[in-house]
Amino acid sequence: MSNPEIVEILELTAKLMELHGADPFKIKGYSIAAFYLDKYKEGELQHMTEQELTKLQGIGKSTAGKIVQIAKTGTFPELEDLLRNTPLGVMEMFNIKGIGPKKIAVLWQELGIDNLHELELACLNGTVAKLKGFGGSIQQKIIDSLAFLKDQAGKLRMDKAEVIAEMIVRELKKSFDQVEVAGDIRRRAEIVDTIKILVGTDSPALLQTFIGEIEILVQDEKRSSPFVWRGNVQDVMVDIEIVAAKPERVVNELFIETSDALHLGYPTPAGSTIWRHAYYEEAENEEVIYQKAGLPYIVPEMREGANEFLWAETHSTDQLITWDDLKGILHNHSTYSDGQHTLEQMALYCRELGFEYLGIADHSQTATYAQGLKIEDVIRQHEEIAKLNARFAAENPEKPFKILKGIESDILGDGSLDYPTEILASFDYIVASVHSNLTMTLEKATTRLLKAIENPYTTILGHPTGRLLLSREGYPIDHKAIIDACAERQVVVEINASPWRLDLDWRWISYCMEKGVLLSINPDAHSKEGYFDMHYGVAVARKGGLTKDMTFNAFDLGRMEEYLTSRLNMLNLK
Repeated sequence: MSNPEIVEILELTAKLMELHGADPFKIKGYSIAAFYLDKYKEGELQHMTEQELTKLQGIGKSTAGKIVQIAKTGTFPELEDLLRNTPLGVMEMFNIKGIGPKKIAVLWQELGIDNLHELELACLNGTVAKLKGFGGSIQQKIIDSLAFLKDQAGKLRMDKAEVIAEMIVRELKKSFDQVEVAGDIRRRAEIVDTIKILVGTDSPALLQTFIGEIEILVQDEKRSSPFVWRGNVQDVMVDIEIVAAKPERVVNELFIETSDALHLGYPTPAGSTIWRHAYYEEAENEEVIYQKAGLPYIVPEMREGANEFLWAETHSTDQLITWDDLKGILHNHSTYSDGQHTLEQMALYCRELGFEYLGIADHSQTATYAQGLKIEDVIRQHEEIAKLNARFAAENPEKPFKILKGIESDILGDGSLDYPTEILASFDYIVASVHSNLTMTLEKATTRLLKAIENPYTTILGHPTGRLLLSREGYPIDHKAIIDACAERQVVVEINASPWRLDLDWRWISYCMEKGVLLSINPDAHSKEGYFDMHYGVAVARKGGLTKDMTFNAFDLGRMEEYLTSRLNMLNLK
């Protein structure tokens, strides 16, 4: 078991114990252990002995014994007892924002509510608001959270859906040569409703038989047909469709099964639709479908029916950003704050991947939950950056790799940036992000961001809405007002490439480009492997029509340094 998995089990144990009113001292022991182990980056807990574990901060002998059991079996007796005595519906209440184990216990014990449906009814009829310690405000928060959970049911983030699709494709390729992922995943949707896979075969019956032998797949017989298998993967409720197509029709069917209905229905110059050409005329590749329709080729990512043909009037496919166009990696975290690898390790791996620069942007001092950098830490980090940059220059004088001094400065409640002015001035660039007080009205959230954008030290606006896909709605903002302000102040907008965020939403990329606002595809990496999240960022950037010339981190090192320096000079900051 990985360290995060062990931490998650300890956190769950603490929640369940609090739910059941267990000894507060024991609850605190599990909570403290989870807190410190979440920050432990020096080894794998699963390989440690009980004696070694007790030497770690926050770990007593009893907890160490439990961790050893978790590492071996994935559980331990006390947790199993708690789970046996907790209805599944009560467990699901842990996903509701705004209430913790104690309030869930009140709902369960005083109202006898043990499932989300009954909880919703109790909120709608006002019963929950009458409970001591709840009131109308908390009741409304529960209603809003339940509505959000209901809306997200049966959906997966892009990264999770890809893993399942790849697993199914591997199985299918054991017997079929033509296997293609279509639908939401091929369009690079940030949220996947249906995993759709196309198989070229002359025998749909043979395909159905083969699918039936894949143990992880569970068929929905009522919704299936001889040509389309429908169902899901065990314990994952997202819909899966496996479509049989004649081998000579795979290109056409892949196009149809990938494109949104609005894209397929787009009118051709001859008054027909793309769908008619794709359905009735066999094509050797997708470009031919567009040629026959008399329309410009649109990449799969953009086939949403969202003004992609308007985009194509002034842009071409080869202008779209690609991974290979990226020259540097901005917004990354190291062990100075809550990252898993040291600054040197992050830099060396970035260089190994062929990039020209690394922008380190650890958390600022207000982010105590993420070990944000105190002023003395900033000074120490800058000294290390200077030494590493001198070393990199000596190793390759003609084309040195460079670390840029950045910070992810918290946008405080009033819109100001973390740190005094003299410290802000010491950075090469600043990513300004909101991490606290997330329950804001549109007016308050917009005003807060506008003030941060007006700050002359703000270089990049980080994850503008603070959303966590399928987990937390972002705070509402006036996107146009924010983007207009970024255009006026020459502030770059981040496309946070973490599959949890993908924020800025791709639907606003075209407006940024229209206003001349640069976008930066940032991984928000907390480990070396986190750099590869930029693939998700590139995917949604292309979906929104982002071109390489409007991508901030497609600037080479020379142009990046020139841009940062000239911007500061223009603002009379240095």
